[in-house]
Amino acid sequence: MTNTAAIIGGGVIGGGWAARFVLSGWDVAIFDPDPDAGRKIDAVMANARRSLPALSEVALPPEGQIKFVPTLAEAVADADWIQESAPERLEMKHRILKEIQTHCREDALIGSSTSGFKPSELQQGALRPDQIFVAHPFNPVYLLPLIELVGSDKTTARAHDILTQIGMKPLKVRKEIDAHIADRFLEAVWREALWLVKDGIATTQEIDDAIRYGFGLRWGQMGLFETYRVAGGEAGMAHFIAQFGPCLQWPWTKLMDVPELTDELVQTIASQSDAQSGSHSIRELERIRDDNLVSMMRSLKGRNWGAGALLNEHDARLGAATEPDFTKPIISVNRTVPVDWSDYNGHMNESRYGQVWSDAADTVMRMIGADAAYIAAGLSYFTVDTHTKFMNECLVGEPITVVTQIVEGAGKKLRLYHEMKNASEDVVASCTQLLIHVSLQTRKSCEPAPLVLEKLAAIVAAQATMQAQS
Repeated sequence: MTNTAAIIGGGVIGGGWAARFVLSGWDVAIFDPDPDAGRKIDAVMANARRSLPALSEVALPPEGQIKFVPTLAEAVADADWIQESAPERLEMKHRILKEIQTHCREDALIGSSTSGFKPSELQQGALRPDQIFVAHPFNPVYLLPLIELVGSDKTTARAHDILTQIGMKPLKVRKEIDAHIADRFLEAVWREALWLVKDGIATTQEIDDAIRYGFGLRWGQMGLFETYRVAGGEAGMAHFIAQFGPCLQWPWTKLMDVPELTDELVQTIASQSDAQSGSHSIRELERIRDDNLVSMMRSLKGRNWGAGALLNEHDARLGAATEPDFTKPIISVNRTVPVDWSDYNGHMNESRYGQVWSDAADTVMRMIGADAAYIAAGLSYFTVDTHTKFMNECLVGEPITVVTQIVEGAGKKLRLYHEMKNASEDVVASCTQLLIHVSLQTRKSCEPAPLVLEKLAAIVAAQATMQAQS
């Protein structure tokens, strides 16, 4: 049974929520009185379809259905999850939340994207206060995994499970507080940045450069406290605090003050920002942002660290399928071509074809029992020969599927034949691959374990039956 989400407010954040749910297999109903909402959502969906699948080494679930409805009541009537993303005006949110609760199911989850209001403020006058909670995301919602959850333990526990299943990182805020956790950090940095511009110390670009070329890279993979713990050297955090703690008493920052946002200061910031990035349209900047985020998070996947570890866990959930039917063709790879696989010609780099064949062989190895535990025990298969034939190009964002045939599976040899197909089922490349079973202790060839040989023989027999029938 397909789950359903209702999105109330289809702006940048609401559109990002819609994309995250739709691409996770949920049906989505959107209510937004803005007559231009459909065009805006279409633009967000186009970016999301291009970028979110590129984070995974496996196929995402089939897309859910997305529809625009004329009334809020129709949007929420059958929804499992309702996400309110209206402007940050408390009286407006009260009015919307009251209408939502009038028409929604009593067991529906009602999340608010508010970046500042506390649940107790949102729940004022509510029919069922505990049903309403804060689910504060970060833009773009379809890529950045963090969601701050604030509300009753029972409600946020249910929300936590759902968000985890769609690949996000729910963070339960222990006590409600204005602006939750992350935006309090952002507000502090933003406040100091405004002073640096106002006092003529730095331009908007120089401040951004200080972040993206310096501590932003450290924070992106390790956060704040772990970064400082490392800075403390072998003595750790205690040494860091002892060394740098006294500077907190020095008048370095102006975090308790905020500069007056005069017309002159606003114009200074706006003109510097336009000079910094005005050569790109907003849509171009969104695509640049998405490509950069995908590349960074995919890099972290290889290290199984931070957001990358989260993506690997989500891939494992997505790839946890039922027992394959070996009387049918083996689908060894089913994924989208990510941006970091492209070259200067704008298509998939030839070295990445080798990556695809390697991933396909890994799939077969797991099928025959030569999995992670088998390798940890000191046995594996090594590729000793490949021959690739290129028939067409693959572009970023295109889905690819690899169909693998076990040509030989006896003794130490495992010979595979792969065909890579595009969305039109055209073969764009093929590969013959020979693997030899080895001992990881001696680094020499040896016979596979009996269980692997048995599974391999059974698959080869099933595949032979399929070929005979075709």
